[in-house]
Amino acid sequence: MKLTQIVASCALASAAAFTQASPIVWQDFSLTGLYGENYEVGTEDRTTITAEYAAKLKYSDVFFFVDQQLDGNDDQSTYAELAPRLSLGEVSGKDLSMGPIKDVLIATTWEHNAGYDHHNSEFNNFLYGVGFSLDIPYTQYANVNFYKAANDKTKDDYQMTITYAVPFKLGSEEFLADAFLDWSTAEADHASELNWTSQYKWNVGKHISPKTKLYVGIEHSVWNNKFGIKGVDQNDVSALVKYHF
Repeated sequence: MKLTQIVASCALASAAAFTQASPIVWQDFSLTGLYGENYEVGTEDRTTITAEYAAKLKYSDVFFFVDQQLDGNDDQSTYAELAPRLSLGEVSGKDLSMGPIKDVLIATTWEHNAGYDHHNSEFNNFLYGVGFSLDIPYTQYANVNFYKAANDKTKDDYQMTITYAVPFKLGSEEFLADAFLDWSTAEADHASELNWTSQYKWNVGKHISPKTKLYVGIEHSVWNNKFGIKGVDQNDVSALVKYHF
């Protein structure tokens, strides 16, 4: 294992340890079903089931998801990410807020692919760096992370990840627009990637009961140089159903 992977693994393990030891402030678990017909690399049609878990703890936050995907050839792929972040403000007891920045965090992510993918291989990537929790008007949350990526199958690169959520209403109906944007640098063996995936969801659950969290809507995926393959650009709109437990 490369030194950068060892460092990244230690950072990830440390953040995960703080996460496990911290009292839970809030947590959320959801399941999402997606179907789209304009995917790039492999067949155009894909069905995806996504399980997501997010939590805020005393000294950290954590996000985890796993995608199980089935394409038009009945080939399956499983992809997962675990992303714990350690709050430097909460650990130190100091107020690190400044302007739109609410907090500064040690940011880590483990990316794992199991089984079939475009290279028909398994990989583990480890990302580590600094994150910022932002206070931006009208957002439910907003974050930006800057990483060094210790990649398993390709040359190491750098990545920026932005996440945000914007709730809004039209009349009495409730909607949520949330998204992530990943941008990574080009290296000798792969092109620079930009993946902006956004979801636009209507809360139909409130018409069932006040506590039912059921959303329907669409997911829009804009992925330039997908998988680092220069000139392979994806623009897909998928039907979406999401339920929060």
